[in-house]
Amino acid sequence: MADLTKNPDLRSREKVDDYFGDWKWREGLAELMVPIIGRLYRNGINIMIYGKSLVNESPVDIMSAHRFVRQIEGNELSELETFPLLEHITTMDLPDCEIDLGELTMRCPFFKDLPNKPNEIDAYLRDQLNISSIKSSRPDKPQDIVLYGFGRIGRLLARMLVQTTGPGNYFRLRAVVVRKGGHNDLVKRASLLRRDSVHGRFNGTIRVDVENEQFVINGNPVQFIYANSPSEIEYSKLNIKDPIVIDNTGIWKDEESLSQHLNCGASKVIVTAPAKGNIRNVVFGVNDSALNKSDKIISAASCTTNAIVPVLKLISDKFGIDSGHIETVHAYTNDQNLIDNYHKGDRRGRSAPLNMVITSTGAVKAVTKAIPELKGKLTGNAIRVPTPNVSLAVLVLNLRNSIDKDNLNIFLKTSAFES
Repeated sequence: MADLTKNPDLRSREKVDDYFGDWKWREGLAELMVPIIGRLYRNGINIMIYGKSLVNESPVDIMSAHRFVRQIEGNELSELETFPLLEHITTMDLPDCEIDLGELTMRCPFFKDLPNKPNEIDAYLRDQLNISSIKSSRPDKPQDIVLYGFGRIGRLLARMLVQTTGPGNYFRLRAVVVRKGGHNDLVKRASLLRRDSVHGRFNGTIRVDVENEQFVINGNPVQFIYANSPSEIEYSKLNIKDPIVIDNTGIWKDEESLSQHLNCGASKVIVTAPAKGNIRNVVFGVNDSALNKSDKIISAASCTTNAIVPVLKLISDKFGIDSGHIETVHAYTNDQNLIDNYHKGDRRGRSAPLNMVITSTGAVKAVTKAIPELKGKLTGNAIRVPTPNVSLAVLVLNLRNSIDKDNLNIFLKTSAFES
C-alpha cells in the first residue's frame, strides 16, 4: 500500500498525448461495464472496487471509483485494465459472491498489460478466486424481514433493504408496521420514502396499492400493518413466516418489552438503538463473531457507537488505551424542539436550529459492551449542533504505546481497506 500521507493528486498516471480521446475511450468501456455488472448482480455476484459496489452506478460513477483507487494504492485504475477481467468473469461458473475488481486488478502481476494477455487472465482469475473453495450460502427460502416503525431510520432501512435485495435469494422486505394515520396515510408515507430532504430521491419506483394497503417497491410487495403494539399482530396469518423484525421505534429497549415481537411470530429481533440489560450490543466487524444462533434479541447499538467503536478497537488492540474522552459533535435529533419549548432535559428545550446544545451521550456505555476491556477508561459528552445530518467524533486518548500522527493515519487507513 502506498504512503497515504502524500497528496493523492501528485500520484497520477503518466501523461497521455490526448486527454479527451483517452477519456472517451475509457468512458466507452465504463458504458459497456454497466449491463455486465447488472447481469452479474442479478445472478448473485456483486462487483466492487475497493469495497464500493458498482451496481446501479452510472458510467461516470464507475470511472470515479477507478480514480479513487489512487487514494489507496498510489495510482488510479484504468478501465482498460479492469474491463478484460470483468468480461472474463462473465464466462465463469461462479456461486453467489462479492468480487473486488479493484483488488483483483492491482494484485495481478501483469495488470498494466492486461489488454494484451487475454490467455493468461483465465488462469489468474481461477487462482485468485479459488472457485472450488467458494461455497454458496444461498438459503432454500429468502428470509422475511419486517420493519417495525417507519420514521427516518425505518425509511432509510427500507431503501437499503430494497436496493440490496439483488436476485432476492437471501432476504425480502415483507412488511412495515406503523400506527394508523389520517387521510391518505399510505400516499403520504410513499412521498416521504420517495424523497428524503437530506438523502435525496429514492433510486427506484414505488407503487401505492391503497386497496391492499401495500407498496410495491422496485417489484417488492411490502405490506403495511397497522397496529399500536406488537401484541396486535400475528405474522403467520399474513403469510409472513419467522421474520426478523427490525424495531426502529426507539420505544422498547429491554428484553421483556422487545420479547413482544417474538411472541407474535418473529424469529429474531434487531433493535436500532443501544439496548438495556443483557442484550448484546453488536458493532459489525468488531464483536459480531460473538453472536450465537440462540441470540433472539440483538441491538445494533447507536450511530455514534458504530462510528467510534471500530476505531477504538483498532487503537486499543494495537497501542493500548489507558484512558480517554469522547466528544461527539452531533446533528440535532427529532426529540429536540424547532423553537424554544419545554423539554425534560434542561438544555434540549432550546431551539435546535439556533443553538449548540451540550448534553450527555450513551455511546460510552455502549462502547464498553462491544469492547469490555475499555470499561471504566472512557468518559464522554455530546454537543448537538444545527445540522440535519452527519456528526463528528473527537477522541482524546492516552495510549500505552507511543505513535506519531503520520503513522497513526497510515495504520487507520490501511486497516480501513485491509482488515
